[in-house]
Amino acid sequence: MKYKNNKPARIKLAHINDTHSYFEPTSLQFTLNIEGQTLTPYVSAGGFARIATRKKQLLQLAQENDQAFLLLHAGDCFQGTLYFSLFKGEANATMLNALSIDAMALGNHELDMGNLPVAQFAKQIEFPLLAGNWDLSNEDINKTCRLSDNDLVKAFNSDAKTASWIIKYAQNEPIAIFSLALDKMADISNPDIDTPFVNAIDTARATVSAIRAQGINKIILLSHMGYDADLDMAERVDGIGLIVGGHSHRLQGDFSNLGLKADDPYGIKINGTHVVQSGYHSLSMGHCDIEFDASGEVVEFHGKNELLLGRRVFIDASMSETGESDNYKLARSYIDQHENVWVCKKDQQVQQLLMDKYTCQVRALQRHVIATANHSLRHIRVPDEIGPSQLAPLVAESFAYMMTQQGFEVEFAIHNAGGVRTSLNAGNISVADIAGKLLPFAVPIGVYELKGKDIAATLEGAIDNALNNGVEGTGDGSYPYAYNLSFDYDFESAKGSRIKNLSIFRPSNGWQPIDPERFYKGTSSAYTMKGKEGYEAICRMKGEGVVTTESMADCFIALLKQHPETINRGLNTTSQVGWHKGC
Repeated sequence: MKYKNNKPARIKLAHINDTHSYFEPTSLQFTLNIEGQTLTPYVSAGGFARIATRKKQLLQLAQENDQAFLLLHAGDCFQGTLYFSLFKGEANATMLNALSIDAMALGNHELDMGNLPVAQFAKQIEFPLLAGNWDLSNEDINKTCRLSDNDLVKAFNSDAKTASWIIKYAQNEPIAIFSLALDKMADISNPDIDTPFVNAIDTARATVSAIRAQGINKIILLSHMGYDADLDMAERVDGIGLIVGGHSHRLQGDFSNLGLKADDPYGIKINGTHVVQSGYHSLSMGHCDIEFDASGEVVEFHGKNELLLGRRVFIDASMSETGESDNYKLARSYIDQHENVWVCKKDQQVQQLLMDKYTCQVRALQRHVIATANHSLRHIRVPDEIGPSQLAPLVAESFAYMMTQQGFEVEFAIHNAGGVRTSLNAGNISVADIAGKLLPFAVPIGVYELKGKDIAATLEGAIDNALNNGVEGTGDGSYPYAYNLSFDYDFESAKGSRIKNLSIFRPSNGWQPIDPERFYKGTSSAYTMKGKEGYEAICRMKGEGVVTTESMADCFIALLKQHPETINRGLNTTSQVGWHKGC
């Protein structure tokens, strides 16, 4: 269809991003300097029920002002809380449907567990999922749940070399919306190999040209490329009126007088394009009034990000708004008058939906004890004078346990220390403790075959990276913990020969030296299997390995449910790390 006779258009656009399954409000602490004193109150911030309330208020304002209204999500709704750990994409589909969003961008965390969870999510949503540089044209026809068959998934058009786009109308004038994600998605997430991402800049240029060729000159890019990439896009690609971004968790605006970080002004303008982003974890919502002229240029723009807060303010553990503290009154008045704060009630319909479908189950699992620790279990990334992590080897063991249950003949497991997030106190351990605290990120587990010499190189590279030994490392989270492997690491040996006495444990004959040329079957997280942060040698695996849909938390929960005594073994007896001089 060819559009003619372009006219001005006025819209009110609201946006959220990187909500990461934070459906409930979050406790947020402010630092306020008022009348010569410093107050540090806590407030209840955000949540989907407050987003719903504010959306309805903005929609009403738009209708009163003869504006079209849009609510967009700039990606990364998956991951982050127990709601995702337990319900995967189903809870997000339900809650985002309840907000009646107009479109969502695909984020990198949507693909942490491969394409299948996204495909299942896409079958449950009632809004378009925009993924304009995701090429689904060669998707495996044998997949039981395909993305390319879903009309709501707006992916890369491989014939035209453009993004697919949707059209919304303001005063009968068409507005095109398309989306782009990081073109290096495979480096930080786990898209299936048959569905690659293509260059974002090239796709943007071709898409803007194709949209304009249809007579549409009002264009919005819904981006999950990151803030710096959005600014670069605005500089390098002409013809985009607004970029609504995500991925970087940037809360544009000055919130410094609340004790939060100040950022760029809301809606910073570059090369005629306004760029907006609205924080993270459902704490806030951005909204702006935009006027396009007949040529498609944005001639009027104003808006802001707002923290969405409840009425309650806690000055300390015992005092809320019911108290008579002068400090409470000062804090309450100061917060209420802040230009970037909006105090609102929770939408009861959305709140009740969350409670009835999911929160009650989350609370039950928080009470569901699956094991009891007789003593505290310490997690540390790099072993110190006290010793290594007591938890990371058990987590690695759980990978081997789960993969064996699924029919893979696993001989060893390796897990990076950064994949375990906390220690555990003595006492009862619930499903929520594991999925919500210890292993909160739903990263899938995979299996692979690796030669003995490459197992050694993988361990050495990961430790070198963690200790900055001859390399500029990315952090100590790469330090490897293993199951069924024993080795020494010599800090001062030449590169390539720092792993000594590498052995593997076999139930039939105990510890045996690793054969450098033999293939062994291992298991690790999909993140580790990508060879990042010193793990490059793991990419020498035979073929591509297999990535399952079981997460780290799934594995550890399964092990403790079947063998709760495991938690009291402390350091796994079939995982040993030795230290030589220099360490």
